Amino acid sequence: MTQSPAIPLPPPKERRRLREAASLTRAQLASRVGVTSETVRGWETGRSTPRGRKGEKYAKLLNSLGDETEVTPPQDGAADADGPEPAPGAAASRRGARARRRATATDRKRPAAKDRDRGPVTVPDRSHNPVPHGHRVILTERPRTTPPRRPDDAVSALTPDQAFDALYAFCAPALVRQTYLLTGRRELARESVERAFQIAWQRWPEVARDRDPAGWVRAMAYECALSPWHRFRPRYRHPEPPPPDAFDRALMDTLLKLPPSYRRTLVLYDGVGLGLPETAAETEASTRAAVNRLAHAREAVAERLPELADPETLHWRLVELASTERLRAAKPPVVRKGGERRARFWTRAAIAFTVALIGATALTARTAPTHYEPPVPAGETVQGVPPPVAPGPLSESERELRAKLRKEEQKGPERLMPQPR
Repeated sequence: MTQSPAIPLPPPKERRRLREAASLTRAQLASRVGVTSETVRGWETGRSTPRGRKGEKYAKLLNSLGDETEVTPPQDGAADADGPEPAPGAAASRRGARARRRATATDRKRPAAKDRDRGPVTVPDRSHNPVPHGHRVILTERPRTTPPRRPDDAVSALTPDQAFDALYAFCAPALVRQTYLLTGRRELARESVERAFQIAWQRWPEVARDRDPAGWVRAMAYECALSPWHRFRPRYRHPEPPPPDAFDRALMDTLLKLPPSYRRTLVLYDGVGLGLPETAAETEASTRAAVNRLAHAREAVAERLPELADPETLHWRLVELASTERLRAAKPPVVRKGGERRARFWTRAAIAFTVALIGATALTARTAPTHYEPPVPAGETVQGVPPPVAPGPLSESERELRAKLRKEEQKGPERLMPQPR
C-alpha cells in the first residue's frame, strides 16, 4: 500500500488558491503532475488524497508555487536589484512565518472530535492515469517565464496544419489503443482513428473552436469503430489472432461479449479516466444510465474474472492489455493528405453523378412523345371467310347493261324513277 507523501500538503482550498495565484488551469497542473484534471479536482475539493509518486510530485509543485507567489516585488524605498542579498536569518524567519500560517490554516480546517474517529472520506483515486489516457490536451503550453499572451495571439500562433498535427500527435496513439479495446481488431482500430481525424480535418474550423477537440475526435473514432456496417466487410468476417497471454485473451473475450454501449462506458470511465458526467455526455446518455451501464459492465467482468472486481485493478489490466499490442498510428501529414484525397474523390464523384442525372433528364425530356398514341394490336387470323374471287370477263347481258348506263343522263337511269302501274 502506498504511503502519503513526506512533503507537507496545504489544505484543499489552499491548493486551489495556489494554483489560481500561479495562473494555472486544472488541465495545465494535471499535465505537469501526470494525472487527469478530474484527479486534480478531487485533490482540491478534498474528495481524494494525493498518494504515491504523483502525490509527492504534486506536493513539491504546490510548495514551489507557494514560494513563487509569496515573493513580492520591491516597493518604494526597498533595496534595488543590485543591493546585497538578504541575510540567512531573514530567509529562515520567512520560512518559519509560512509554516506558522499553514499550521494555523490546518487548525482551522481540523474536524471536530466527534468526526475525528471516522477518518477521511475518500473516493477512488484516479492519479494512476497516464497522460495519454486522460486526453487533456494543451496545444500551446509555454514556460511561465514568458509574458502572457492574448487569446487572439494564441489562436494565431499555430497554422491549421500545425494545430492539426499537434492534436494528432498527442491523441492518436492513445486513441488507437482505446479503440482496440472496443473492437478487438488492430487494423480496424487504426482505420477508425484515421477516419475520425480525416473528418476532423474536413471540419477543422468547428473542431478548432471546440472546448475539447480531443473529446470530439475520440467520440468520432468510437462511432466509426462501433459501426454495425463493418460486419459486411469481407476482411472483418474472420477474427484476428488473440493476444498471446491467456489472461489478456479472457479479458478481451469478456469485453467483446458486452453490449457496445456498456463496453464504451467501461472504457471511458475505467480506461480513459473520465468522470461520470463526461462519460454520460460522450455516450449520449443520462448520468443515471451511465452509472447503470458501468455497474452492469463491472459485474459482467467480475463474474468471469473475479480478480478484476477492484476498479483499480481493472484499470491497470485495461492499460496493460492495450499496451501489449504494438499499435502505431500513421504520420499526421499522411492522414491529412489522405483525408484531402478522399474529400476530392467524393466531391468529383458527386459532381459526375449530378451531371449524369441532368443529362439523363434532358435526354428523356427531348425524346419523350408529346401526345398519346394508342398501341396497335397484333394481327389475328380470321377463319370461315372465302377467299376473294378475282373479277372475270363480262357476259353479254352485263355488257348491255354497262352500255345502257353510259348512255343515261347524269341524274340517273330512268329505271330508278318510280313508274306508275
